[in-house]
Amino acid sequence: MNDLALNLLFKKIISEREKPEEAECNLWILDENLTPSDIIQGATKSKIPLTLICNRLDLQQQLKTSKVISTFSDFDFSGFEDNSVDRIFYRISKEKTVVHHIVNQAFRALKPGGELAIAGYKNEGAKTYIDKACKLFNGAAVKSKGGQSSHLAVISKGSTTHGKLLDDKNYAHPRSINAQSNDRSISFISKPGQFGWNKADRGSELLIQHLPGVINKRHTPVETMLDLGCGYGYLSLMAASLEGLDMLDLQQITATDNNAAAILSCEENLKASGKNYNVIADNCAHGIRGRFDLVLCNPPFHQGFAVDNDLTRMFLEQAHKRLHAKGDAVFVVNQFIPLERKAQDLFGKITLLAESDGFKVIQCKR
Repeated sequence: MNDLALNLLFKKIISEREKPEEAECNLWILDENLTPSDIIQGATKSKIPLTLICNRLDLQQQLKTSKVISTFSDFDFSGFEDNSVDRIFYRISKEKTVVHHIVNQAFRALKPGGELAIAGYKNEGAKTYIDKACKLFNGAAVKSKGGQSSHLAVISKGSTTHGKLLDDKNYAHPRSINAQSNDRSISFISKPGQFGWNKADRGSELLIQHLPGVINKRHTPVETMLDLGCGYGYLSLMAASLEGLDMLDLQQITATDNNAAAILSCEENLKASGKNYNVIADNCAHGIRGRFDLVLCNPPFHQGFAVDNDLTRMFLEQAHKRLHAKGDAVFVVNQFIPLERKAQDLFGKITLLAESDGFKVIQCKR
């Protein structure tokens, strides 16, 4: 196990013993930092009953094949009553607002005397999160350290007056952001926990700027579009808002992502598009069938806190599978990602459309 912070948490999970005198409720919060092998190991070696909550569909699917049961949600704790949970285990997330939300929900759901085991690295803000949780919980805390400044704290929920809830930006509720298209403002629904949730991503903006040129050069209209790794649906909604293009006749938009928050936000945004749409929770379109005239993609290159070089290749392969023979796939990536080289054996024609502000837009044709 390379993640030393997770290793501290893992040891805590497998060292716990079930209380024979009562039924227990123990939650393990799974975020993008965790690999299926780590989770399977922890879940199968644990001596206590565990309910796993996961916001990544690909992670849940891999767990299912190993008969580890987990639920897919945007860290929705609404099914757990106040003061009903015995223990919660959590390896901190990348997004500050998500961490605050989970700590707040842990405080609400845990029984008095119940425990939150929280782990992470110092450079991820673990010490600060632990200090904040200690003040909120107003109970005993046992802290330990591992290698490379990894930290674990087991914090008990006190039964007396607690501290102030952490600022989670009202996490459970979506909020509006604005973007410009054709000199008019378009409002989007978004929320923390997904890429670029509080702004219009500069790379995606650059793709949309050059998309009309791609569409105008087609010999047949764009009727079907796939937004691969859709996030909150920026590319889908902005493409649908393009007007006056002879070769754009969108009849169906399909958007897909494996992040629970993204699926919720994108669904809300495409309701406003006036187009037929389908938002699908899926792992990089592996479960989607059919082919599309246009594939748009701003692929991730991080998996949790780490760079994952295989993600770009996976998105290229799926774009190739889902593209019509005369279709266009348009990607935007950071300039340091060698997408052109990775795409050479998949696509017959690869064109660099633009390079600006650290991003590049690339058109691929079969």
